Amino acid sequence: MMYYITGGERSGKSRYAQELALQLCSKPKYVATSRIWDNDHKARIDRHIAERGERWLSVTEEKVLSKVIHEGETVVIDCVTLWLTNFFSDTKNDVEKTLEQAKKEFKKLLDINATIIIISNEIGMGVHTETAVGRKFTEVQGWMNQYIANYAEKAILMVSRIPVTIKK
Repeated sequence: MMYYITGGERSGKSRYAQELALQLCSKPKYVATSRIWDNDHKARIDRHIAERGERWLSVTEEKVLSKVIHEGETVVIDCVTLWLTNFFSDTKNDVEKTLEQAKKEFKKLLDINATIIIISNEIGMGVHTETAVGRKFTEVQGWMNQYIANYAEKAILMVSRIPVTIKK
């Protein structure tokens, strides 16, 4: 089963996903996709791990999500935006290569018999990006969001901490 949870920044996506995972499983896994940029970022990640508590198994994986998700697990992937950023950065902002690599890795998730709750951002709903690279990334994000939502059995849009089911 795949759940797709999307919305704007600070819309309640992560909290909703974590609550859902805990309803489905007593010991879920949290897969963080963020690269650690500096000591402040590391401290923020450590704080998030501590806040989730002992019920969670927390792992970090920047790109190859399929290597850390196993049969029968309930997993929260947080988030598509940072995951795509890793591909986008590594391909020197190449839209086609980013999408090709991300789709290839995402398809591997579909072959794993697990409950996957994948969080993304609707960055295209915000202010128009000023830079060319920002606009390219917004396109990558939008196309990948569509791709993931197509495969998800259930999709939820978070608005002001309110879950709105957009696909059952």
